[in-house]
Amino acid sequence: MMDGGTVPIRYPWDTPPAEGEAVEVAPGVLWLRLPLPMKLDHVNVYALDEGDSWTIVDTGFSTRRSRAIWDRLLSGPLAGKPVGRVIVTHHHPDHVGLAGWFQSEHGAELVTTRTAWLFARMLTLDAQDRPAPETVAFWKRCGMDAGILAQRLDERPFNFADVVWPMPLGFSRIRQGDTIRMGGRTWDVHMGNGHAPEHATFWSRDCNLVLAGDQMLPSISSNIGVYATEPEADPVADWLEACERLATLARDDQLVLGGHKLPFTGLPARMGQLIDNHHGALARLHAHLSQPRTAGECFAPLFKRRIGAAEYGLAMVEAVAHCLHLWHEGRARRTEGADGAWLFEAI
Repeated sequence: MMDGGTVPIRYPWDTPPAEGEAVEVAPGVLWLRLPLPMKLDHVNVYALDEGDSWTIVDTGFSTRRSRAIWDRLLSGPLAGKPVGRVIVTHHHPDHVGLAGWFQSEHGAELVTTRTAWLFARMLTLDAQDRPAPETVAFWKRCGMDAGILAQRLDERPFNFADVVWPMPLGFSRIRQGDTIRMGGRTWDVHMGNGHAPEHATFWSRDCNLVLAGDQMLPSISSNIGVYATEPEADPVADWLEACERLATLARDDQLVLGGHKLPFTGLPARMGQLIDNHHGALARLHAHLSQPRTAGECFAPLFKRRIGAAEYGLAMVEAVAHCLHLWHEGRARRTEGADGAWLFEAI
C-alpha cells in the first residue's frame, strides 16, 4: 500500500492477543481485545501502566462475557492493580460500554470529551421497545427497503442500554489542544470527527505512539453515518476536515493503536487512503445520481459489493451521509418522492 512516496503500511504484529491475555506494544502499554457479537467481532482496548494503577483506553460492550474477561485481565495481565482511570475515545457502545462499570464498581475516573459523554449518557437513558416515530420517518426518507422496514417496525430496536452499563453522573473533560499524562508519557489531544463527533485521539510527545480509536483504522473504513438525531448532518465533511488536519501530524514511524484490526505503521499513507477513498466514493455516487435516486438505491457505487441484511443498517446511514454531502456542497439537488423519500440527483 503506497501513497505519494511514503513508506507502506506495515503490521508489527500479525496475531492479536488471545481472549483474557495481553500483548505489550511499548514499555508499559498493553494491547487487549474484547469480543463483539457482530460481523466486526472485536474491539481493541489498551492499558497504560501508572505504577500503582492502570489507565484503560476504551472498554468493550457491557456483557456478562466482557465483564468476565475483564475480571481475568485484572487478575492476570494487569497483575491485580486497580483501574484508576478510563479514557473513552468516543461515544459508540463498543468503546464506552463498560465505562460506567469501571466508575461504579471499581471507583475509576472517567475522562472523555463533553460530546461523547452527553451522547452516551443520553442514549443509555433513551431505551425504547419499538422504533421512535422520528426514526421511522427518517428510514422512509432514506428509501429503506420495504421488507426491512416492515420487519423493523415490529422489532425492538438496538438500545444503548442493552450493551452500555448505566453511566453515573460525573466525568473529566478533555478537549482539542489539551495535554494529558498517561503511562509515563505526555500526550497531545487532537479531535477527530465524522465517525463520531468530538472523537479524541492521543499523540505521544515522548515516543512514536498514537492512540487512534476509530478515527484512523488500518484496513477498514470507519462508518460515517447520518441518523434521526440529526437528519441533515454532514459527517462526510467533518470526516474529510479531520483527516486532512490530522494528516499534518502523521509520521511514517508512528505506531498507531486503533480500536479495531491490528496496530500499524505508515500513517501518512493511510491518511491519504482515508481521504482519497471518500473522494472516490463521492465521484462514483455523483455519476450514479444521473437520475433521481434514494439513498437506499446508492449502495452499489459506494460499497462496490453486495450488502447483506447484517450490514444493511450501517450501509444505509453511510449512503445517506454521502448523498447529503453532495447536496450540502451544491453538487446534487434533493426532492421528495410521492412516498416521502428523499430523491437525490446530480447537478
